[in-house]
Amino acid sequence: MFYESRGVSAHSVLIFNTREEAISYPKGDIVLGFCGACGFVSNVTFDPSLHQYSQKYEETQGFSAKFRQFHEELAGDLINRYDLHKKRIIEIGCGKGEFLSLLCEMGNNRGVGFDPAYVVERNHSPARDRMKFVQDFYSEKHTKYHGDFVCCKMTLEHIHPTAEFMRTVRRSIGDRPDTVIFFQVPDLPRILRERAFWDIYYEHCSYFAPGSLARLFRRTGFDVLETWTAYQNQYLMIEARPGKAVEPSNEEDDEDVRALWTEIADFAAHSSAKIDAWKNDLAQMKQQGRRVVVWGGGSKGVTLLTTLGVTDEIAYAVDVNPHKHGTFMAGTGHEVVSPQFLKDYRPHVVIVMNPVYVEEISRDLRDMGLRPRLIPVQ
Repeated sequence: MFYESRGVSAHSVLIFNTREEAISYPKGDIVLGFCGACGFVSNVTFDPSLHQYSQKYEETQGFSAKFRQFHEELAGDLINRYDLHKKRIIEIGCGKGEFLSLLCEMGNNRGVGFDPAYVVERNHSPARDRMKFVQDFYSEKHTKYHGDFVCCKMTLEHIHPTAEFMRTVRRSIGDRPDTVIFFQVPDLPRILRERAFWDIYYEHCSYFAPGSLARLFRRTGFDVLETWTAYQNQYLMIEARPGKAVEPSNEEDDEDVRALWTEIADFAAHSSAKIDAWKNDLAQMKQQGRRVVVWGGGSKGVTLLTTLGVTDEIAYAVDVNPHKHGTFMAGTGHEVVSPQFLKDYRPHVVIVMNPVYVEEISRDLRDMGLRPRLIPVQ
């Protein structure tokens, strides 16, 4: 065990309409363990019964122009690389259907998406007549759906147990060797190197490095084509095709796991100091009478506030997603406000929960005539 966070909200992006509901939502413990044989990292105290994935789960990042650009470029790259034109697409954990819609629009494809959080009324895609959405978790009962391309973005880290899930995916593909599989998960080495404690939250029961992710795929019957990172190394990607289950060599395992263990040991030794430094900085800002907000009303923001035990040191959370405005952050009950709210509030400091968006946020603030100090978490 190398990291603990006790009594954290079991969900961080559910919509809470009252402060009391947000503060009282069920809590769980995070205790991260590391497998010295394969490099897999997981929350060993994870309890899936605490979760409530539903239409109240507000995970989308699609209201950011920066993120939409990334999504469009990724969809275009995958379409070109695998000639995804007039093909059948399956997306596991499709959220509000944004990425599946892009694949179907840009490649004239047909698609099926699975997610209990999907909301029919929010899909305005011109390709919606070529898509079907199943408001359910992907499981054995849905393996009748077959695709030429199977994708799963930012979902595998939520699934426990992971190997059983991957074997289900492999069985659904069967004897179709040309099927392409694409998964995206948070990149664990980046979290460790940056000591990014705000990227460790209860929904994520599993964490992957390139080596451990590739081993999972090989052991569950996939031939790995490539792994890489994107979005300032925040996302780890893997592409594969169906194959036979194989056990990687011990030599490969040993080298990769040793490197990961070094990063884990460094994180364990220094993460508490980083947490203390943030607490001290916020206490100093409060003493100076600074008005401070966090920009990012999702999981990163929730984890920063709850890990630091923030109360009135920070007044509000800001988010571009209009579906979050007027709701409250899990655990601490901070209200989520729109960027326009800041025109009157005029903060001195804006803590940016994802450095990717610094330029976008800075531009939005300038357009409102605001020049606060921006502090990206890093």
